Amino acid sequence: MHARAVLGRIAVPAGLLAAVAGAFAYVGTVDPNEPGHYPVCPLLRYAGVYCPGCGGLRSAHAFVHGDLLTALHDNALAVAGYLVFAVLWTAWVARAVRGRPLRLPLGPVHLWSLGALLLAFTVVRNLPFGSWLHP
Repeated sequence: MHARAVLGRIAVPAGLLAAVAGAFAYVGTVDPNEPGHYPVCPLLRYAGVYCPGCGGLRSAHAFVHGDLLTALHDNALAVAGYLVFAVLWTAWVARAVRGRPLRLPLGPVHLWSLGALLLAFTVVRNLPFGSWLHP
């Protein structure tokens, strides 16, 4: 019964990992560097501004193919997000196996800090000295 209970507790994290792995497998197979496979960012198309997500698919494609430098160049924030996801998912599974829920005590300071990071990344990558952050 214990093994069955553990499997039940990790079903949701396992399902999420399967969905993320499927998305990465798709992006790894369908190259975003080829025109026409994915929609163009509307902010880039109409305003000429790189949003925080611009280059995210190219970054994921490079990451899947083991090209970490290209992945970082295409979207460094996305690569950091992959790492954060991996750490949080591992903590979630470890706690689920023990029968404990994952708690993320995110307060306003954390959320404002995340917003400030996204804003700073967006501003810097659109300035001339931040051109190295262009996808």
